[in-house]
Amino acid sequence: MAENLDETIRENAKGPAKASGDAGSVEQHALKDQIEADRYLASKDAAKSKRRGLIFNKIVPPGAE
Repeated sequence: MAENLDETIRENAKGPAKASGDAGSVEQHALKDQIEADRYLASKDAAKSKRRGLIFNKIVPPGAE
């Protein structure tokens, strides 16, 4: 899902913010809103992860037992 959203944000950034024609007009969400949505979804995915980002390791020098 995140890759799809990344691609959508890139495509929306390339296009115009507003477009109008004979059939009507279209306005996309602001880029700032799209970036915030991406950050929100990324934070949800990170929260679902079993690893919380901190790893504690015990360092033992060789010969010290």
